[in-house]
Amino acid sequence: MTGPVLVLAGGLSHERDVSLRSGRRVAEALRDAGLEVEVRDVDATLLDRLASDRPACVVPLLHGESGEDGAIRSVLELVGVPYVGARPDACRVAFDKPVAKTVVGRAGIRTPAGFTLPAETFRELGATAVMERLVDSLGLPLFVKPARGGSALGAALVRTAADLPSAMVGAFAYGDTALVEQFVAGTEVAVPVVDDGSGPRALPVVSITPDGGVYDYTARYTAGSTEFQVPAKLDDAVAEECARVAVAAHTALGLRDLSRSDLIVDDDGQVWFLEVNVAPGLTETSTVPLSVQAAGLDLGELVAELVGGATAR
Repeated sequence: MTGPVLVLAGGLSHERDVSLRSGRRVAEALRDAGLEVEVRDVDATLLDRLASDRPACVVPLLHGESGEDGAIRSVLELVGVPYVGARPDACRVAFDKPVAKTVVGRAGIRTPAGFTLPAETFRELGATAVMERLVDSLGLPLFVKPARGGSALGAALVRTAADLPSAMVGAFAYGDTALVEQFVAGTEVAVPVVDDGSGPRALPVVSITPDGGVYDYTARYTAGSTEFQVPAKLDDAVAEECARVAVAAHTALGLRDLSRSDLIVDDDGQVWFLEVNVAPGLTETSTVPLSVQAAGLDLGELVAELVGGATAR
């Protein structure tokens, strides 16, 4: 491998700060693994940099819009630079939560019932009437979130009909389309899937118990505000089912290298798919590094293996 590894971090999405933290951590881990690494933001100088000093490989750690929707990866393919992660078409499908739910549902994976509502339709049909129908159809509680985006920004648990209007406003603040789902009570878990060339495999399941009961932005990125257990304290059969579902979702969506599926294990031990992340957070409080460590792996060495695989494609 000739040339440095270029870690892309930052961007202009609402998740910029998280992306910068992920980028710093991965860069340090790759340097510890013996690789030459450069960290860059995405700006008007990026294309000139790729042309004048071509990196051996790019590790895109841009979270949110343009980072996970395939846009930057399309540019990397345009200029012929190898990169770690899913291809643009797969990213577009995975980043759109309702579309991803449809794809994995067709693959036989259980996912909460829900409706997708663009803001324009929501207003034109009459917000009050639409919300009444949502409650009648799905019942309570509900979970509302932007159809595209991450880090639980704009997401809210709705326990009463009176809470629904503010939840819809919150979701539309982060995107023009909202996903309204039945809320499944249980244990939230995260399951990374890695494929170093030998086929996708799940890493240890991480269970998530936020202090406030909801795994929101603050709970995700504030040290000490969430209890993580890895391996999760689940029956072996349930943990195996979580792993199976995560790998099945990764495969059905056509992902590669690394993904993270967010699931719920209900009180009956049933596993429900919520969403998948094609550029999972790799900060000090993120679940993927915890799972990597529990698997007896080194984060830098693992990413270095993925870099090697990407340059060989």
